[in-house]
Amino acid sequence: MDPKQRSSDKAAQEMLKHVNETGLETAWDRFEQQEPQCGFGKLGLCCRNCSMGPCRIDPFEDGPQEGICGANADTIAARNLVRMIAAGAAAHSDHGRDIAHTFKMAVESDSCDYMIKDELKLREVAARYDIKIEGRETKEIAADLSDAVMAEFGKQEGTLVSAAAYPPPARQKVWEKLGVTPRSIDREIVEIMHRTHIGVGSDYKNLVKQGIRASLADGWGGSLIATELSDILFGSPWPIRFGANLGVLDEKQVNIVVHGHEPSLSDIIVAVSQEPELIKMSKDKGAEGINIVGMCCTANEILMRHGIPVAGNFLQQELALMTGAVEVMLVDVQCIMPALGSLSNCFHTKLITTSPKCKIAGAEHIEFEEDRAAEIARQIVKLAIENFANRQGKVKIPNVTEHGIAGFTTENIFYHLGGRFRASYRPLNDNIINGRIRGAAGVVGCNNPKQMHDYGHLTMIKELIKNDVLVVSTGCSAIAAGKAGLMRPEAAAKYCGKGLAEVCETVGIPPVLHVGSCVDNSRILTVLANVVAEGGLGEDISDLPVAGAAPEWMSEKAVSIGMYFVASGVFTVIAEPLPVLGAPNLTRYLTDEIEKDLGGKWAFERDPIKAAGMMIEHIESKRDALGINVEKERKLYDMEDRRALVVE
Repeated sequence: MDPKQRSSDKAAQEMLKHVNETGLETAWDRFEQQEPQCGFGKLGLCCRNCSMGPCRIDPFEDGPQEGICGANADTIAARNLVRMIAAGAAAHSDHGRDIAHTFKMAVESDSCDYMIKDELKLREVAARYDIKIEGRETKEIAADLSDAVMAEFGKQEGTLVSAAAYPPPARQKVWEKLGVTPRSIDREIVEIMHRTHIGVGSDYKNLVKQGIRASLADGWGGSLIATELSDILFGSPWPIRFGANLGVLDEKQVNIVVHGHEPSLSDIIVAVSQEPELIKMSKDKGAEGINIVGMCCTANEILMRHGIPVAGNFLQQELALMTGAVEVMLVDVQCIMPALGSLSNCFHTKLITTSPKCKIAGAEHIEFEEDRAAEIARQIVKLAIENFANRQGKVKIPNVTEHGIAGFTTENIFYHLGGRFRASYRPLNDNIINGRIRGAAGVVGCNNPKQMHDYGHLTMIKELIKNDVLVVSTGCSAIAAGKAGLMRPEAAAKYCGKGLAEVCETVGIPPVLHVGSCVDNSRILTVLANVVAEGGLGEDISDLPVAGAAPEWMSEKAVSIGMYFVASGVFTVIAEPLPVLGAPNLTRYLTDEIEKDLGGKWAFERDPIKAAGMMIEHIESKRDALGINVEKERKLYDMEDRRALVVE
């Protein structure tokens, strides 16, 4: 296939053309080999939950309409869907658990390579957990917070503290009424696996309720814990300039690509790579220095905090290796293609796995231990330096790079909108009310070879900002926007409608705000909670003129993310439908009836222009409901009018 039909990214197109000449395989090739994909599976109509099957339901009603146990299409599809949510919630929440363990070690050890870098954030988070902060030392507060967040994963009584401390009271009442307030993180995931076991529940709405509960335990629980503890440990992000795309690899330097999702090791790698001893060692081996670049959400973590350039998103991980310029690709967990193991053997690159949860055939395993973080990081950097001399053949690095600004958070948005002395969300709310900004959209998620690489993200984002909708983005979507220049402040003048362009120019921000990795979708939730708290735009998140989208989603994490946004009251559009279309009652519930319960709902639309149109239509309907779509005549005040003004 023509590379231009596979990706809209110029660096990826250049590499795909090069790959075609080498005979190597990529994810796009393997996708084509799978065609035609199983139609029953795509509709959610197959079940392997016991050994009586696998069973499948005939969507055309000519064949069986129930499995051997009597489960119908709605039951089977609902079970499959909530199991996807369980896996996605487990992945992000386990990320949060690992950060919590690192945080606990940093608090308890005096010789740890980690330290608390943001004491203000520590105190703010501790206060939300009702931990006493006045008159206490940092270590004391941190110790109590460590115990509190660890309890969120497995406690047997009560509900999640974070799910009560952050969302608007009106939203909490919605959850309480429906019976989906999360109790603890692990409990909700385990209960999904129990409920979907053979011979337990079959009511599709009741199954979905537990999926909602587990997703909320992810978004307002595990993911939020991961985000906030990472800020405390590694430092809260602040707007920072970054470079993006495969061109950030440097032929003359030792290239280390950090790939995956967890920041514990990558943050240490960044620190030790600049040690004079290691830089001298690299120069002694013929290199000009050490170049750390990121891939996927590990990239977003170190990009947000250190300005480390990002080489690409999910579908570019193989292409990075194929440049022949990577000495080490260092991976932890999530979104890592098993194909990297055999592919790395075609080049001099060493693929190194570091987590006991993720071992890959063909990779070298160097297990990361937080209590030896700097020591292990130096070992890996030295291995990369030694490997520099082993490059084989000609290096192929596309001369394609872009720059942007990342590092926006719930907290620093206060400052950027209101300044040091008047930090507030008021300017954002006011500009939504006066119509300069019509609303906001979260565009997030992965890449999927079923769609042209990055095309869905970029086309949707451009359509939204053209219509004065401010976009916030995370994960691979944020990387796509950064590579396309949409995170430059000057992009507002080129791509935005008049109102949004005016606001961006005044504040000095790009029209697409990079707010972190995919676990940092929790930042979007807390931003929405702050907008509600600021006032003037309703009492609940479901009242806001906002929408969400994942135009190229592919992972189970995306299903959990989408569900916790729907459960928080956000209209959410995804490109590939959830695997439920063979279950008409379940499909109708998710895309229509669920809105009565939660205020949010799902929509499926592959065309990014049409999907953006659906989001804009929803945003305008919310503006109508708030009564802020009334055109106000502009009045020019003369001196007499000014004298009549009363200043209270």
